[in-house]
Amino acid sequence: MKRTILQIVLLCVLISAVSGGYFLVRHVLELPFRATNDAFHKENFPVNLDFMIPAGVYIDEKMTIKEVLNIRLKKKAGTYETVMKSLEEVIPQKYLYVGDTMLFLFWTFLYLTFLRVFTFAGYGRALRVSLLLGGLTYYFMPDFSPGKIDDVIFVCLALLIMTIRAYLASKKKRTQ
Repeated sequence: MKRTILQIVLLCVLISAVSGGYFLVRHVLELPFRATNDAFHKENFPVNLDFMIPAGVYIDEKMTIKEVLNIRLKKKAGTYETVMKSLEEVIPQKYLYVGDTMLFLFWTFLYLTFLRVFTFAGYGRALRVSLLLGGLTYYFMPDFSPGKIDDVIFVCLALLIMTIRAYLASKKKRTQ
C-alpha cells in the first residue's frame, strides 16, 4: 500500500514538473525579445540573447523570443540537399528507392564481412547484427530519398527480424 502511494506521489510530482516546465518555456518564448535582452545587458547578466540574433534581420520591439528563434533556426538547404532535390526531379522515385536499398545492403554487407572475418559469430547472428548496424549507419548517412521514413523502415526491419528470432528461440526453449 505504501509503495503504491509513493508511486502515485512520484507520478504526480513528475507530471507537475513536466507541465510546469512546459508552461514556463511557453511563457519565456512569449516575452518580448528586445526588452528581455536589454534587461539582461543592464543587469550584466552572464548570459544574454545576443547569440539568437540572426545576421541581417531587424528586430523591432514587438517581436517575441519565439519569433526570433524561428527566424534563427530556419536552415537554408546545403549543397547536398540542393543536388539531391534536383536529382529527385529527374530520376523516378522507384529508382531512388532501389538506390536506397542498395546503399542499405552495401552497409549491411560491410558489417557482415567484418563480423564474419573478425569474430566467431555464426552466419545467422552476424546477419542479424549487420542488418541492425547497416540500418543504423544508413539512418545517419545521406541517402537518395528525402525524409526519414525509409531510414526508420530499414532500422525497424532489422529490429523486427531480431524480435522474431528471439521469440522463436524462446518458444523453442519452452517446448523442450
